[in-house]
Order: sequence, then C-alpha cells, then structure tokens
Amino acid sequence: MNDKIMLRKRSVIETVNDELKNICQIEHSRHRSFINFIVNILTGLAAYSFFPKKPSIKYQTVKTNQLYAF
Repeated sequence: MNDKIMLRKRSVIETVNDELKNICQIEHSRHRSFINFIVNILTGLAAYSFFPKKPSIKYQTVKTNQLYAF
C-alpha cells in the first residue's frame, strides 16, 4: 500500500530531488574527502530548509493490530 501511495506522488518526489540537485547544488561527483561530501550534503539540506515554498505529500497511516510476516 505504501508503494502505491508513493508511486502516485512521484512527481512531488522528483521535484524535490530536482531542486536539491540544481538549486542547492548537492550533486557533485568528485569530492576529495568524505568530510567535504558530508559538508556539501548538509549545507544543501540547510539551504533547502530555508525555501519559502516546499512541496509536500499528505500521508496518513492507520494503526492496526495486524502482524506482518516478512
């Protein structure tokens, strides 16, 4: 069920990914160290958090007493 809901909201997810890659410049293929990679990701996410309009998905979960077997 969760996959079906996320599949319907794919355009919103793709929009967020596009904003993170292009506007916040998260995608960069050659970092010289792991620390630079983490700093780049964190600064991009911090910049994204200050955007005035962010797309969102309205999603509600229903708690049941069913057991799941995986």
